[in-house]
Amino acid sequence: MTKIHVMDNEISIYTLNDEDYICITDIARYKDPDNTDDLIRNWIRNRNTIEFLGIWERLNNPDFKPVEFDGFRKLAGLNSFTLTPKQWIERTSAIGLISKPGLYGGTYAHRDIAYEFASWISVEFKLYLIKEFQRLKDEELKELGWDIRRNLAKINYRIHTDAIKENLIPAELTRKQITTIYASEADVLNMALFGITAKEWGKAHTGRTGNIRDYADISQLVCLSTWKISMPCLSTRIFPNRIGWGS
Repeated sequence: MTKIHVMDNEISIYTLNDEDYICITDIARYKDPDNTDDLIRNWIRNRNTIEFLGIWERLNNPDFKPVEFDGFRKLAGLNSFTLTPKQWIERTSAIGLISKPGLYGGTYAHRDIAYEFASWISVEFKLYLIKEFQRLKDEELKELGWDIRRNLAKINYRIHTDAIKENLIPAELTRKQITTIYASEADVLNMALFGITAKEWGKAHTGRTGNIRDYADISQLVCLSTWKISMPCLSTRIFPNRIGWGS
């Protein structure tokens, strides 16, 4: 469960099957904190709302029941007509709305539908809601990009060390000598790609976590993964005496 703040109101966001659902109970609280359920029922019984919900379900839900939908649409507009989110969900097999019980419960709507409800509540609130929701998605993309770079860096490092172990390290070397070979081989690539060694980068960026390759872009990481497959054999030819370094 994620939360955003819109015009001093906390709005909950629930993710299901990679789709985001926004709590319209929280949105209704902006208009009338004591009668959120009544506001939602008044909105959902509106003929325009039912038409919108029906079209959305037909576009996104193969299990939607059009016959039950037509029944609701015919009754919409009558003074005696009432409808709750739970009735809509159960009768039509709708997926655009979710009714969650419990402490953190309420009525959640797919973001497309939540925006429509927010317009009914307040156009100003809707615009701020869209802005805050997009800010949340932008932050999630930044975090995803960081995770991708971290994972690529780890994979590349494993490819690198395995290639060095298979091609450059004789079995009789000591642990200290092996460590020196790993470091020197890594810095051959670091110098070629970044123009700086890992140690030099660490001294220049003392406030950052991770290492130089954690901050590489995607194209640099692809270059690293490509070079690491061929570099051990190449570096042996370029630096034939490297095995003795650190001995």
